[in-house]
Amino acid sequence: MHHVCSGDKAEGKRGKRGRRRGGRKRGRRGKRGRRRGGRGEEEGGGKRGRMGDSGRYRTLQLREQLNRRGGDAEETESPRFLLFKEFCLSEIEEGVPQLKFYEEIKDYEKLDSEEERQSRSRQIYDGYIMKELLSCSHPFSKKAVDHVQSHLAKKQVPPTLFQPYIVEICDSLRGIIFQKFIESDKFTRFCQWKNVELNIHLTMNDFSVHRIIGRGGFGEVYGCRKADTGKMYAMKCLDKKRIKMKQGETLALNERIMLSLVSTGDCPFIVCMTYAFHTPDKLCFILDLMNGGDLHYHLSQHGVFSEKEMRFYAAEIILGLEHMHNRFVVYRDLKPANILLDEHGHVRISDLGLACDFSKKKPHASVGTHGYMAPEVLQKGTAYDSSADWFSLGCMLFKLLRG
Repeated sequence: MHHVCSGDKAEGKRGKRGRRRGGRKRGRRGKRGRRRGGRGEEEGGGKRGRMGDSGRYRTLQLREQLNRRGGDAEETESPRFLLFKEFCLSEIEEGVPQLKFYEEIKDYEKLDSEEERQSRSRQIYDGYIMKELLSCSHPFSKKAVDHVQSHLAKKQVPPTLFQPYIVEICDSLRGIIFQKFIESDKFTRFCQWKNVELNIHLTMNDFSVHRIIGRGGFGEVYGCRKADTGKMYAMKCLDKKRIKMKQGETLALNERIMLSLVSTGDCPFIVCMTYAFHTPDKLCFILDLMNGGDLHYHLSQHGVFSEKEMRFYAAEIILGLEHMHNRFVVYRDLKPANILLDEHGHVRISDLGLACDFSKKKPHASVGTHGYMAPEVLQKGTAYDSSADWFSLGCMLFKLLRG
């Protein structure tokens, strides 16, 4: 089956799709708020003291957790960070310079090019570190300064160059500033949003299920429409009896976990999972709907692809693979049948049933599709990592170009 998607309920989606999903979430939350007794507007409005008992309990739990780990490093686009930043900008000015410094460092860490890191590291050093040293107002330790200066002197600019500053910024913000944030209305609003989000339990009744669009060893894929938003998805339904009969419990669970891993960050080149739920007899993954067929179908119907087409598709597939590899996931089943087209002609990687997390241990299993498997995968007992996917990519491109 080829229609796949990401995380139970993908959070923090960006860009155009993120905006669409944001609207969907708001509608869903308001609806569930009314079912719980007409509190949708009150909870969404961020008014303190109006959550139910379970909401207040979860707020206290979150406060306790954040008191323990409040200074931990966090992504600059996470809801909690953005609310904390808004709180500092509006109420506590002394935290703003450190937050801006923190954001600059996080942007630097995302740079792939060493040349870009060379330029950006010098800008950060001159704009934040040297400027404060010259004014004798540098609030950080000599150890952090020495660490950065020694690396810059050797023209060494690893992504972790400013890590000592990240630690010290977090330690600094963990104090009075963060405690005030936890007691603020903005943090209460954050807890209310989390409370509503974590209490969403989907069932088949939330979807209008249409015709079958694909079949697999454990079940079928259907087109479906979400009742409250009207948005179309692919619903991958795995039959629990078939899974048990074929001893596929590990495979089904692995696919769910891999979808969650690769769906963070909302990569536009991987079929993403938006929701997951189960019924007494089925496991259901709600995935992005791909209407354009797969590359194997187009190869068999229309013949080989041109070099121009393959350069375009290869670029998008490479970006999808890099997204997986950055999350320590090796795909292991790259072939034309698993590359789906959307209605705009863009491709996405689908079906993560054989994907594997190699963050702690490299895989040894010989799995995949013959003709696309790397030599190290075919060689039983040999450990491998993401390099196996690049061999499969070469095989697939050759197949699409030459037939």
